[in-house]
Amino acid sequence: MDEYEATSEVVHEPDPEFAASTNVAAFMWEYGIDDYEELIARTTSDVEGEPESGVDWFWDEVVEYLDIDFYADYDAIRDDTNGPQFTEWYPGGEINVAHNVVDRHAAVDSPNRNRVALIWEGEPGDVREVTFHELHRQSNRVANYLESVGIETGDTVGLYMPMVPEVVSILYGCLKVGAIAVPIFSGFGREATATRIDDAEPAVFFTGDGFYRRGSEVRLKADADAAIESTDAVEHTVVYDRLGATPESMDGGSDPTDGDADPVPWNADRDATWEDAVGSRSPEYETKRLPSNAESMLLYSSGTTGTPKGIVHTHAGVLLQCAKEIHFGFDRKPADRFFWVSDIGWMMGPWTLIGNHAFGGTVFMYEGAPDHPEPDRFWELIDRHGITTFGVSPTAIRALRKHGDEWVEDHDLSSLRILGSTGEPWDPESWTWFYEEVGGGECPIVNISGGTEICGCFLMPMPNQPLKPCTLGGPGLGMDVDIVDESGESVKDAGERGYLVARDSCPSMTKSLWSGDERYLEEYWSTFEGLWNHGDFAQRDADGFWFLHGRADDALNVAGRKVGPAEIEGVLIDHDAVNQAAAVGVPDETTGTAVVAYVVLEPGVEPTEALREELTALVGAEHGKPFRPREVLFVDAFPKTQSGKVIRRAIGAVYRGEDPGDLSSMENPEALEGLRDPD
Repeated sequence: MDEYEATSEVVHEPDPEFAASTNVAAFMWEYGIDDYEELIARTTSDVEGEPESGVDWFWDEVVEYLDIDFYADYDAIRDDTNGPQFTEWYPGGEINVAHNVVDRHAAVDSPNRNRVALIWEGEPGDVREVTFHELHRQSNRVANYLESVGIETGDTVGLYMPMVPEVVSILYGCLKVGAIAVPIFSGFGREATATRIDDAEPAVFFTGDGFYRRGSEVRLKADADAAIESTDAVEHTVVYDRLGATPESMDGGSDPTDGDADPVPWNADRDATWEDAVGSRSPEYETKRLPSNAESMLLYSSGTTGTPKGIVHTHAGVLLQCAKEIHFGFDRKPADRFFWVSDIGWMMGPWTLIGNHAFGGTVFMYEGAPDHPEPDRFWELIDRHGITTFGVSPTAIRALRKHGDEWVEDHDLSSLRILGSTGEPWDPESWTWFYEEVGGGECPIVNISGGTEICGCFLMPMPNQPLKPCTLGGPGLGMDVDIVDESGESVKDAGERGYLVARDSCPSMTKSLWSGDERYLEEYWSTFEGLWNHGDFAQRDADGFWFLHGRADDALNVAGRKVGPAEIEGVLIDHDAVNQAAAVGVPDETTGTAVVAYVVLEPGVEPTEALREELTALVGAEHGKPFRPREVLFVDAFPKTQSGKVIRRAIGAVYRGEDPGDLSSMENPEALEGLRDPD
């Protein structure tokens, strides 16, 4: 059976007037590009009659087109003498991300000087707005503090912060001085945090007393201390006061206790409050001019197994990629308010900030849980703040859909223009609900896929394209990607499922891994000769729409045939009784691996043996008898990270009776008990 039979029809046809108004349509008109196919060919491949490859042409042309400001012009588009694995982009140029995203917008003669750069809402409902002028001054204070404690170009600085506006000034302050920002997810516990500190070795570490989540205080400082003290790197810790637990003391110094509040652990030799360390500094600072390939950020992959990979990004690369995607893929307009649900510790946090602030855009930030105090928190935020672009994970939408349509229908979401998603494959039912109930059947879902390794997307639909449910459209502009079989031969045009690869570099591709070139080459360049292996299963259908089937390393190898968990899960979720599904592989004497399916039912649906048999048969009918689940187990919830990803590793480990490993980033640890006692 055709795997795309359920999603074979185009659901979204962009309004002609809207399509003509998009930024990508303006780009096509400017360069005489007639249609989408020609756009992708011109920006990603060699075009007959053109003097240079489409990749080179696009990444050169887009610098001026997007008004990216280099202090000094680059000598060449790139130097790939050492192959695509070690391409240097824009050699000879000088640039700084911070100059482009904050300095120039805060200039006295800039129309963006008093424009709101950030709108922030805390979980309790407190709201702050920060202009570009204010953000500039605060970023300069951070830069001056960093230099006062000896931070120089190329030094690392850790960010283990609550989602408050100050994280943005910390990020930009690091970039200003040429330091390498190391964002660490605030939901990590001490072990995961210590691993990253031990690898990155930051001498300065920013953290907070805590934050609010589901109506409760979550304390950060004790975990930060434990992580720091297990390593030898950190010399200075700056503690931001979010919970009111580190107030000014009677004598003008800082006291880590607050009367009735629980005391915050304090090391007087290492710790300083935000106000003492940063608030007293000069708001003036001259941002450093840096080579194009100077390191900007060290982002750690969010993989659930193995030692985290430190992804090394450059100033020119990360700026160009983020700006390109926000401008074209998300059709950034001056009046937009952009809200992507993410922590600063995940790639989508810096991506959102850099991409929008490159154009003087307004970013919305939210501190808390999506369903606190009620399941309509996101819809209420969109309504009240006039959000125009909203990005969220498919898992979060599945969970919110479970609460019912009425929570959405009570709010006016007409401000929305564009919806976004990333992180994992969709199922058609949840995609359609997001499109119709949240987007009103008018907003395109720009479903993107790439990763921390490129701080951007290999696949990204354009907002003027028609869409099928769950599709990722096609290659991102300037991204030469393909689908290959196990021998590295292209199967894209044949419509076969294969491995998503890149045939060329892009400016934001990690220049290596922090741990060294050997692991970098092994992780990404060793599977196929001369190709970057991204690790996802992908497929392009007969109409040219691209789809993903999940991570290849999560593949279920049953009787010698591999299938992605998302393919099994998609069949289950398509059943009217099923809200969420997770498929894992377990040892089997006959087939090597057997499928076990965990299912979260729709509200009001009771688990029965008949339903279990029906779901088992459904998978067998779609994928063949070997893939019929050995067991279908009903549970109330899946373990998820705070970014909304299902932790399949933990599910499989619980089933096999094994240690699920580090679960410090888990949003709902109580879900593990439900897995151990399913219906």
